[in-house]
Amino acid sequence: MSASTLAPLAESTATRVARNLLRSRELAIVIVLALIVLVATTRRSSFLLSADGWRDTLLAPSILLLLAVGQMVVVVTRNVDLSVGSTLGIAAYVTGKIFVANPDTPVIVVFLAGLGVGAVVGALNGLLVTVFRVPALVITLGTMYVLRGALTHEVGSERMNAQDFPAHFEKLGTQQVLTIPVLTIIALVVVAAVGYYLHTARGGRELYAIGSDPDAADLYGLPSARRVFGAFVLCGALAGLAGVFSAARYATAFSGTGSGIELQAVAAVVIGGVAIFGGSGTVWGAAIGAFLLVTINRALPILGISEFWQGAVVGALIIGSIVLDRVLSIRRTHKLIEARDHA
Repeated sequence: MSASTLAPLAESTATRVARNLLRSRELAIVIVLALIVLVATTRRSSFLLSADGWRDTLLAPSILLLLAVGQMVVVVTRNVDLSVGSTLGIAAYVTGKIFVANPDTPVIVVFLAGLGVGAVVGALNGLLVTVFRVPALVITLGTMYVLRGALTHEVGSERMNAQDFPAHFEKLGTQQVLTIPVLTIIALVVVAAVGYYLHTARGGRELYAIGSDPDAADLYGLPSARRVFGAFVLCGALAGLAGVFSAARYATAFSGTGSGIELQAVAAVVIGGVAIFGGSGTVWGAAIGAFLLVTINRALPILGISEFWQGAVVGALIIGSIVLDRVLSIRRTHKLIEARDHA
């Protein structure tokens, strides 16, 4: 086949890729994120152009980034995990306790401990959801309160501060490689690994199928219970890892650590284009949604917008994302019906 014959095909493929890129939700979110950073930097150059500003722009979203990735995997199966904030708090407290008991504990051991604590919580949630068929919203709301209550009872008014954490662990919270924070690098590696799994592995594709139509997935013979259980374990493990990140980033742990961040994780996922009804969305979208949320919270005070309107802006983004998802879903359904009628 001659080169001239292949040229139209290559051009058609390139055009199709460009069209899909321009229509992607992720690109739209990136553009909004870039505009917010540009406006904030114009008002105050230190927002991005200073050493601290650049570091904070990349470092601040790292904790929410992990939570959003785990939440995305659960949401895509048509479930939700509201216990991630409490899991984060417990993992941060366990991290502090380990270092209090032995300040020379290797950092890798603390990371594994955080992952383990989170995985246990995720396994409990997954077991209750898949075996007892209780809605995930109810189960994880319950575990959120139980874990927070247990943490409050155990910690009380105690607060672990910088002196309770060894210097090498504290340094991890600000350490950089080629001006990129280490915690951000780890979070991005997690995003890449989970994204690769979802889009290349059979198990990842099955998660989307389960979220699209759970009944059809069961009839087709997919291991729905096992996949959903695994999604909750992964979500919990990443929340535990986020707890270690929190301890390193802020060098503190107390009963309120992570309180309320579970709603931010869900918001990041929804804003990132992951359908709250399951079956569609990408890890990249959830990650960009996390960056957008944190950047908005940092930028709006610089723009002179009050705290009330900061919350209103985030709420408007969530509502707009859900409405857009429903509109796109209805349009896809109509196109499928038209295609079937014309066939």
